[in-house]
Amino acid sequence: MQSQAQIDQLLRQKCDAGEIPGVVAMAANGNEVIYQGAFGKRDLSKDDARDNAMTTDSVFWIASMTKAITTAAGMQLVEQGKLSLDEPIGRILPDLASPQVLEGFDASGEPKLRPATRPITLRQLMTHTAGFAYNMWNGEIATYLEKAGIPAITTCQNAALKTPIATDPGTRWEYGTNIDFVGKAVEAVSGKKLDAYLRDHMLAPLGMSDTAFKIGDAQRKRLVGMHARGEDGALAAIPFELEQNPEFHMGGGGLYGTAGDYIKFTQMILNKGKGNGNQVLKPETVALMSQNHIGDLNVGKMISVAPAYTNDVDLYPGMDKKWGLSFLINTGKTPEGRSPGSLAWAGLANTYFWIDPARNVAGVILMQVLPFADARCLEAFAGLERGVYAGLDAAQRAA
Repeated sequence: MQSQAQIDQLLRQKCDAGEIPGVVAMAANGNEVIYQGAFGKRDLSKDDARDNAMTTDSVFWIASMTKAITTAAGMQLVEQGKLSLDEPIGRILPDLASPQVLEGFDASGEPKLRPATRPITLRQLMTHTAGFAYNMWNGEIATYLEKAGIPAITTCQNAALKTPIATDPGTRWEYGTNIDFVGKAVEAVSGKKLDAYLRDHMLAPLGMSDTAFKIGDAQRKRLVGMHARGEDGALAAIPFELEQNPEFHMGGGGLYGTAGDYIKFTQMILNKGKGNGNQVLKPETVALMSQNHIGDLNVGKMISVAPAYTNDVDLYPGMDKKWGLSFLINTGKTPEGRSPGSLAWAGLANTYFWIDPARNVAGVILMQVLPFADARCLEAFAGLERGVYAGLDAAQRAA
């Protein structure tokens, strides 16, 4: 297939030129994997040992690609009536019963807090409209965490969740720690730790045996190292690993996994809740998750206040973007060919996925590079997508 060679060439060239350390990419329709490739190295700090070459089963920190999996688990419990999308979540999670809104700081630098005007709901958590914000994109929350001595969310300490909200629930889309609370809600009503719940009800049924919060011995042999891009554009390996015995499992970003596993999750969405012979969600639930749940609100530009971790994020400037449960939804066709109404998101270390139900195709591309929204990594993602759609179009013409 011409487009496969095209994708291979682009990804190999990016690795050979040192633009990215290494990459695994996959694409699939509802029935089968239609593209897979692995290029470059797992870890630039290791010599050219044979086991340092990237392979399709390499293990990555998938970060916020965890969110869609945690949300899908939450929706299983909504189906069972154990969770409700629109009841106040404070009934399940007492810590969220009386949220405080941060309204800046007074003259002496003390935070100004006031009670929120309405309760937080599960739907708002799933759509990033509950008011929780990440300190990487919200300077006031960053200042508050510093002043209050609250640890970063990536420490996976419960204290990291003791933050105010940045806006009243339901009034603005702002990316934040919301899905960590969805994970807490799953635990509260299932009586299981999030790792066990996801394993038993989502990962194992879908055959995602290489995805977990804790890196297993077999996975560690295939683990991809983290890399940082310096101001000069050069890449260097850096030490990075999430806490392996966390106080809480980070439903918003704690999973490690493979491209092959994540493609199974995307295929489950394409197949209306069915994967690996198991119906893990009802078709109507998947349809619900794929709709806009933020009404007239839009997904805005995310302005970085932590340049070591993320660049500014402005996907498809000029296009209205919506949010489902829990996916980014593009309202127009993208330059790469993605259909309007497709679902997508990403992880902090430049991991990306998209699901296009209209064309019955999904793709995953995994790298381990900070900061997020790296231009070279985004070029690799766009190249994968363009190649996949070129292949689909060619096949249609041939038919």
